[in-house]
Amino acid sequence: MTVTAEGPLPARTYDVAIVGAGVVGCAVARELARHPGLGVALVEAQDDVGQGTSKANTAILHTGFDAVPETLEARLVREGHDRLGAYAAESGIPVERIGALLVAWDEEQLATLPRLAEKAGRNGCHDTRLLGPGELYAREPHLGPGALGALHVPGESIICPWTTTLAYATQAVRAGVDLHLNTAVQQASHTPDGHRLTTSRGTLQARHLVNAAGLHADTVDRLLGHEDFTVTPRRGQLLVYDKFARPLVRHILLPVPTALGKGVLVAPTVHGNVLLGPTAEDLDDRGATGSTADGLAGLRAKGRRILPALLDEEVTAVYAGLRAATGQEDYRIAAHPEHAYVTVGGIRSTGLTASLAIAAHVTGLLAETGLGLGPVRDLDPVTMPNLGEAFPRPCQRPELIAADPAYGTLVCHCERVSRGEIRDALAGTVPPRTLEGLRRRTRARAGRCQGFYCGAAVRELFERGRA
Repeated sequence: MTVTAEGPLPARTYDVAIVGAGVVGCAVARELARHPGLGVALVEAQDDVGQGTSKANTAILHTGFDAVPETLEARLVREGHDRLGAYAAESGIPVERIGALLVAWDEEQLATLPRLAEKAGRNGCHDTRLLGPGELYAREPHLGPGALGALHVPGESIICPWTTTLAYATQAVRAGVDLHLNTAVQQASHTPDGHRLTTSRGTLQARHLVNAAGLHADTVDRLLGHEDFTVTPRRGQLLVYDKFARPLVRHILLPVPTALGKGVLVAPTVHGNVLLGPTAEDLDDRGATGSTADGLAGLRAKGRRILPALLDEEVTAVYAGLRAATGQEDYRIAAHPEHAYVTVGGIRSTGLTASLAIAAHVTGLLAETGLGLGPVRDLDPVTMPNLGEAFPRPCQRPELIAADPAYGTLVCHCERVSRGEIRDALAGTVPPRTLEGLRRRTRARAGRCQGFYCGAAVRELFERGRA
């Protein structure tokens, strides 16, 4: 097991190098790790896995009901939904199948719902149902006045995105993948033996290359002489409401989608909060993850119509994520056999859902470019810490506390995070390198007080565990 974040890179030549350790890059690494004869490197510019779009999204496990039919995205989202659902059940990743309601607020939107139901059927989602206003308000009594009907999509679910990415990375590293953090790719070139990557930590050699660089996928593509697409960062700002808001909503409340995206939604999270967002702002700056007063005001205005009582609840956090828009309603996944190279671009908000299916697809493309996969093995299963509110937390499990009292000693009371959970995260296969990384693994400092009460204690445990 190798995770590095400093010092020179190994002098070896890997069979495959994957650029980008977001949810898709980690899923590809995990899939390749099923072939024990391969030497695989997972290269990430930042100091942790899942630091880009993968950590800042709406955390929905999509059915793919509204994808463009017969596209690659539609197929991979449909397959990925089933794959990830099964994987989450095996690995302890929290998932809640609460269903979604596409709410129509005017006659034009109402007329669109049957077409969306037909589209869902073409995407293999045959259990949708049109609801009249009576049944809609019976299901969602706190919905704002004036809704005319809805399309019910029972298969839509919520999931923990942080735990998913970490589970993939953990399995990959345990199976022999080398994870190199703080390793930004600066130059890339073809060589007679494959590829040479010049990085912030030195040179890395690989026979085959997978570009899963997310917002920077087009930049890496151009370094290798290709100009297949251009990424436009699309910022989505979101408001996170306190756990007291959770009883206000029972389903994922979706708007009727537009060309810019799925629009502003209201959705519960597996962590017990309620999300409002996202915005959809096309930008030039690929690092513009800040929030704006206008963006948040716009969200509140839309939220007031959807769920008026939500605006009376406390906001515990605000965040923004960037999606990799390419101007095409499909993924930009392509193999270049002459260069032993696969690019994985244009992976938007559905990438979390499709991740395992994307990984299988990319592995097939690598085989077509000449990679000898060799035998296949089952990976040792992983059991991830539960961060979901719908399932027992360690402090609620008497048998666990009896065996180890550290699980009964709370450090972060807002999120009920125990000393034992923090200790386990710091000793993990892919440990956090910052307090933010620890937050994503445990939810310590992510609650109502945002670390005001527990911050010093959490920092002390973090620094002691890192010493």
